[in-house]
Amino acid sequence: MMSVTVASAGTHLTLTSGRSEKRFHAIWLRDNASDAETRAAANGQRLISLRDIPANTTIRSADLQGQTLLVTFAPENKEVAYDLGWLDAHAYDVEQSSERGWTPPTTETWDSGLMGNVPTGDFEQLSQNDAALRDWLGLVSRFGFGKVVNGPAKDGALFDLVALFGFVRETNYGRHFEVRTEVNPTNLAFTGLGLQAHTDNPYRDPVPTVQVLYCLESSAAGGENMVVDGFAAAQRLRDENEAYFNVLADHCARFEYAGEAGVCLTSRRPMIELAPDGELIGVRFNNRSLAAVTDVPFEKMDTYYAAYRRLGEIIDDTAMEVTFRLNPGEAFIVDNTRVLHARKGYSGEGTRWLQGCYADKDGLRSTYDALCRKPDLEAAE
Repeated sequence: MMSVTVASAGTHLTLTSGRSEKRFHAIWLRDNASDAETRAAANGQRLISLRDIPANTTIRSADLQGQTLLVTFAPENKEVAYDLGWLDAHAYDVEQSSERGWTPPTTETWDSGLMGNVPTGDFEQLSQNDAALRDWLGLVSRFGFGKVVNGPAKDGALFDLVALFGFVRETNYGRHFEVRTEVNPTNLAFTGLGLQAHTDNPYRDPVPTVQVLYCLESSAAGGENMVVDGFAAAQRLRDENEAYFNVLADHCARFEYAGEAGVCLTSRRPMIELAPDGELIGVRFNNRSLAAVTDVPFEKMDTYYAAYRRLGEIIDDTAMEVTFRLNPGEAFIVDNTRVLHARKGYSGEGTRWLQGCYADKDGLRSTYDALCRKPDLEAAE
């Protein structure tokens, strides 16, 4: 049975259900009112600023009516209705994690054990079925990567894939870039050597948050694609040596790219990025683009390099990697703020042609959340 009590001074109220108690401040409740005077019905955006709400706002009364909480605020004498489900979903009077490097329940870290269960979507189904697209995008959001099969093996098909969830992010490389490899090349630029797992473009600020690689030709032996969960690697480092984790999180690395005329891209960000409350929100790891590290005190530089080395060893551990082969008409997408990607070396004869591009995670999340709110999709389940 739910009950509500109001603090004597009206500063907050408490919702009690069994042994659970959740408190809400008066000013928070008033700021999050959803009445027509406070928010636009069409888009949910606020129509007023905080300065329009009296600084001395208190709760005059609060009553429960079924699944609705009615609150009257002073000095406005304004009554606002709140859905109890909404309040429960947005409660902030809850136990907060004190561990650095935590991840939310919507994020699932992984290692090589995911090899047999790679999040995979069929291109035609994703293009024609909103429920299939929603489910695949949900897996990409949870695991940080996903694969697509049965797509057209045509030039520019990657743009059709990106259009399912967002927009291409154009860079100095253009709207897309070519990845052509000849196993027995006449030019070493077309090498078949393997690449260490890395995040792309750490020298950008902001970094591209989504990368897509789409296969058009694949006649070479080897060349499997590989992904590593950077969050799982960072947490493994933390569990092994907390000082190593902290030094990479507490100090910025510097990244740089100046490989073409008129381009000099630089950034200053930690290899392990945390939110102020300790949530793990990003990993940047790319040995080819690391510039001179100058933001670490002399007394900690030895520890920093030992931590950097150990993180690289963890990333290189085959127990951390998931590998799969891309055939023509297949692609994969990675959250470039989390998942590192690489390519195994080639052998024998043949060619490998992929096209790549960047997009942004906000578009992917927006499409997923919008599909989750479509009532016809909910009814179809």
